Amino acid sequence: MRRLPILLLAVTGICLFAPAARAHFLFIRIGEHAEAGRNVDVFFSEIARAGDPRFVPRIAHAKLWMQTSPGKFQPLSMRQLPDRLRSRLPASGAVAVSGECTWGVLTRKNVSFLLRYFPGAISGDIKQLNTLKPRDGVPLQISARVHSDHVVLTALVSGKPFPGAKFTTVDDDLVNTELMADKNGQATFRPDSNGHFCVYTNRVIPGEGVHKGKRYTETRDFATLAFNWPLARQDGDAEAIKLFQQALATRASWKNFPGFSAAVIGSVDGRTFGGTARVAADGKVTLDIDEQHATGWVEDQLGSIVLHRRASAGQRPPPVLRFADQDTEHPLGRLLTFVGGAMASSYRVRDSQLTVVNRQMGPLHMTITVLDNQKNVEKKFLPRSYTVQYWNAKTGELDRTQTFQKRWRRVGSYDLPTRLTVTTASKTGLNVRSLSLEKHKLLPAAR
Repeated sequence: MRRLPILLLAVTGICLFAPAARAHFLFIRIGEHAEAGRNVDVFFSEIARAGDPRFVPRIAHAKLWMQTSPGKFQPLSMRQLPDRLRSRLPASGAVAVSGECTWGVLTRKNVSFLLRYFPGAISGDIKQLNTLKPRDGVPLQISARVHSDHVVLTALVSGKPFPGAKFTTVDDDLVNTELMADKNGQATFRPDSNGHFCVYTNRVIPGEGVHKGKRYTETRDFATLAFNWPLARQDGDAEAIKLFQQALATRASWKNFPGFSAAVIGSVDGRTFGGTARVAADGKVTLDIDEQHATGWVEDQLGSIVLHRRASAGQRPPPVLRFADQDTEHPLGRLLTFVGGAMASSYRVRDSQLTVVNRQMGPLHMTITVLDNQKNVEKKFLPRSYTVQYWNAKTGELDRTQTFQKRWRRVGSYDLPTRLTVTTASKTGLNVRSLSLEKHKLLPAAR
């Protein structure tokens, strides 16, 4: 096993552009549940983290298949982004993704060759992953059997072991290790740190042919496999838990909330309403308004406000979260994954504030993005404006976007809502609903 600087990759790879000496390959990266759900990205790059926009049109015809049950391969629909291709995956669970892409005929050092890529990626529970199968009929691919502290890599040529194959591993710092396969096409890789790893191998096949009118004298195949290590973490990151708990601690909350009553007016779907609202100490909302059409919406909105402001009663077990990726420079903060969450929850935290909340809600993925907070007299944060996007979990299409604007008034030692405006944009157009509260009165504290 040899560790090499990334610049030496050009010895075995195909350097497709000048003047850089780094080799590019086709990599697949399976992401964590985040904004708009869980995605799989295809990069043409020296690493499975960011692609080269110049080459996206050249890989746009790539095909991908998803495998979540042994031997069942489901084609994935790809779409182009500025520097990558992207498709949708289930929010959770073990998955293997495999693909293929014929680059075309190139000429280097007076040799014309057909260049083909066969990328792969795996993610999820080790036991489930080890039941998944290589895809039939693939000229070159890397299969993996995962153990707690190592991965057994197998190079396969049309489903059969490729003896003596050379594997090169690449981490996110562009440091690599070389491994030589045995007579069974196998090599053992023991990652020496946590993080994201890519593995590639190649094969040269002599033989003339024609591709899209261009003649070649040999075929060069490259197979890649990418994965996070460890593959299925159930533990948390102490720093991620600390960031999340700090963000929760900065949110304004109602401690020993007695409840309140207020006059309420507003507009729902073009119909104005008015009346009174009463919010009990336990959060129950009671309305007496003159437009029944608005009742359900007003109850839901006030109930949500109360749910997010009332202080939690009793002690809860500490949350278990881990960092979902290595992107420490994201404008909205580091992505945190809630381990074991029923709704595939993930968050972003920046400046001790929750800036993003991602959840799976049945057939939809929901993302809340905070735009503006304000500080109350205790220097705690109250939301002023935020957006909520809903995506179809199967197709990835945006269903609708809502923008919330909230205003608050200090009454006694509580910050109570005074105005809420919700703007919804969808395929049917733009809809605006609003409610205002005034003449707030705190209810007598329970004896």
